[in-house]
Amino acid sequence: MTRTIVILICVLGLFGCKKKDNPEPPGQALLIFPEKNSECTTGVDQGENTSRVEFRWQLADNTKTYELRVTNINTGIVQTVSTSSTSASLPLIKGQPYSWLVRSRNSQTSKTISSETWSFYNAGSQTTFAPFPAEILAPKMSEKVFRDINNDVTLSWSGSDLDGDIAAFEIYLSKVNPPTDLINTLSSETYTLKVDVDSGAVYYWSVVTKDAEGNATSSGVYSFVVL
Repeated sequence: MTRTIVILICVLGLFGCKKKDNPEPPGQALLIFPEKNSECTTGVDQGENTSRVEFRWQLADNTKTYELRVTNINTGIVQTVSTSSTSASLPLIKGQPYSWLVRSRNSQTSKTISSETWSFYNAGSQTTFAPFPAEILAPKMSEKVFRDINNDVTLSWSGSDLDGDIAAFEIYLSKVNPPTDLINTLSSETYTLKVDVDSGAVYYWSVVTKDAEGNATSSGVYSFVVL
């Protein structure tokens, strides 16, 4: 009997000392609407200058709430809304370009995860559009990279314009922030550029997209570290 009790105590002790499983982090929401690099024409009028736009995304795993973040690309003003649903609406200025993303959260962990960031125009009276800011593909923000055999790093990005009239990409790169050195001007069909870099240095870069009508938009400044 005594031996049985001792074994039982040991077993209970093992289970009692067993660490709890780490909570599952939330999954990434997949965006649905407004579509990427599009003109949103489904907003509900709320006056001469504003319409209410509905945003939709797919259900994410292990997620209790979502934070929708919508940014006016021209002004930098951010609107946010939290919801347990997979849709939410916000009043937006007509004829303005916006970017949006969704952050997934749950109550079991402080970790959050963001969706991709999509851009769109809220429909207005304009008939021409400035290009969307270039999307930086590589190197990503604060990414650590190695030089190739020629001491180069490849920069890559993507561009989009509702009018389809992108004329050029201006690439700025330097060791200071913001980068002011225009190192190349490329055609609308070119989305990569090899640049000579120094090992151990931090570089800042941006892409300015210009269209045939003289409009220009900036990707914003990104940085990378050369190992």
